Amino acid sequence: MRVRKVCVLTGHLSSYIFVIAAAAIQNVDHDWTSYGHDAGGSRFATLTQLTPQNVDRLQVAWIFHTGDKQSGAGRRPRSGFETTPLVYDNRVYLTTGFNRIIALDPENGVQQWAFDPHIDLAGDYGDGLVNRGVALWVDRRASDGPCRTRLFEATLDARLIAVDAATGEPCAAFGRTGEVSLRDVEGYQPAVYHMTSPPAVIDDLVIVGSAINDNMRARMPDGTVRAYDARTGTQRWTWNPLASDATAAGAANAWTTMAVDPERHLVFVPTGSASPDYFGGSRPGPNTWADSIVALDSTTGKIAWGFQLVHHDLWDYDSAAPPLLATISRDGRRIPVVVQGNKTGFLYVLDRTTGAPVFPIEERSVPASDVPGETASPTQPVPGAPPPLVPQRFTEADVWGATPADREACLAEFHRLRNDGLFTPPSLRGSIVMPGMLGGMTWSGSAYDPERGLLVVNANVLPAKAQLVPRATFNDRSARHEDGDYATQAGTPYGLFRRFLQAPSGLPCIRPPWGVLTAVDLAAGTIRWQVPLGSMAGFGGAPAAIPAGSLSLGGPIATTTGLVFIAGTFDPFLRAFDTATGRELWRGELPASGHATPMTYQSAGGRQFVLIAAGGHPKISEEKLDDAIVAFALPARSEGR
Repeated sequence: MRVRKVCVLTGHLSSYIFVIAAAAIQNVDHDWTSYGHDAGGSRFATLTQLTPQNVDRLQVAWIFHTGDKQSGAGRRPRSGFETTPLVYDNRVYLTTGFNRIIALDPENGVQQWAFDPHIDLAGDYGDGLVNRGVALWVDRRASDGPCRTRLFEATLDARLIAVDAATGEPCAAFGRTGEVSLRDVEGYQPAVYHMTSPPAVIDDLVIVGSAINDNMRARMPDGTVRAYDARTGTQRWTWNPLASDATAAGAANAWTTMAVDPERHLVFVPTGSASPDYFGGSRPGPNTWADSIVALDSTTGKIAWGFQLVHHDLWDYDSAAPPLLATISRDGRRIPVVVQGNKTGFLYVLDRTTGAPVFPIEERSVPASDVPGETASPTQPVPGAPPPLVPQRFTEADVWGATPADREACLAEFHRLRNDGLFTPPSLRGSIVMPGMLGGMTWSGSAYDPERGLLVVNANVLPAKAQLVPRATFNDRSARHEDGDYATQAGTPYGLFRRFLQAPSGLPCIRPPWGVLTAVDLAAGTIRWQVPLGSMAGFGGAPAAIPAGSLSLGGPIATTTGLVFIAGTFDPFLRAFDTATGRELWRGELPASGHATPMTYQSAGGRQFVLIAAGGHPKISEEKLDDAIVAFALPARSEGR
């Protein structure tokens, strides 16, 4: 099958509060010690050197090339570059799509050491060669010496690896010569089960989830979450999201990044769909705890509370976005909350201790399935606030084309498909899924500015088609005339066909913008501002004069001075926005699209840097591949105007 443009893309507080969450790590203000900056995933930095007044003076300070990129030729997987580096103890730590861990000098980007776990670069890892970073842990019981500070990486071939942060040497006392196998799960298959996100660290434990390929068959590996002793690698507990659901056959895995609350000893686990994503006839009922946010007791792995965002998922509506911990003020009370976004475009704001909704959530009736053997959930949970971040219905008035021919083709497709709004189940004729499987919100998540009370999040506006194909017809490959993703769903009566709704040019069939950046007043549950993010100009040979707004896969960070930094778009830029207004203040060109989340730190020399991985995306064939970590800063010896 010819891969066509975007069509086979798959989905896969207060700053003071977060200082508590990261209390075990020194110099948290100047460093970036967790994937989301701190244990709660705020992505908020209190650095003050870069401001709205001087950000337009940012320039490239240094670029480091990892050397790790692969084009996808010869049936080998294509690489991506999605790492968010950490900075601690005067070193930058990053990972590559080849699972190499690299340490750099934060002043100039010169490599200090590299560790290679030697994964099979020809392996089938579902989402291509991608890894989003490492976790850092300091052993407070140990004296200074090897492996007192450790980096943990979960690899594409299902290993948990510990290396010395100072040298990159394996920590011999952890597991067997520095690694633990993660392959001992029910239904493990090498080409199906892997890891792409960094582990979480809490209470001297390393917590890992898993990435499991979508839609191959009904019975897939279990989506267990496991905790390992950070010193020895001994497994301490395991939790299976579907343990209480005898009908579900696998997955519901936590493939994105978790958040932790050390004060309350809680691990916040976002889970995905039970297998397979688009047909649930063999897994009737809500499939608890798939598509949920679940708080686990970090010491035991027992459920403290859980909330399901999507019942009996038929749309690949994973809880893909990382949870974010914040503290908000409502009705004179300070409420610790967890914010969980979903591909539907909904944001759920829940009490962090109890799981109780901060804003009312209503179980609303949704369309029924007309597929023999399928029983869709009659209701879905809909939050009263905040409002959805993207449109959830695709109407005829929304059909768009860059040319008359494009629009005519899009209209014809629109009228062929079932279209009953949000939660329209997949059908034999084909159904419109809006938002599509890319979101809404994606794995790239959000950032929270506690001083302005604003949650900033990027989201996609891309309708998709989902069609169930009877088994005999699906198995006749000569009948496959449409480009897209054909998935077997073995063990069910139906195969799956899905694709984004695209015109002949490759551009989406819906009126732009196709990607937005939104600021949500988290305490009020209202949208403060929303602006188009990036551009799809040039995609598919389209004219340059198309409206703004690009699909994005890479999230934002925020700073105390009122800046939001984000890349993630089809066009290769890192941008800075004014947090208060959403006005774009600056953009810096990258060697390739930056489908990663940036980070910022202040070096020992006193300079504030903003780093972004720029490598293109493994599923967007039109994008240039690269292997660059790009560091931006104000000109040397300048701290502003």
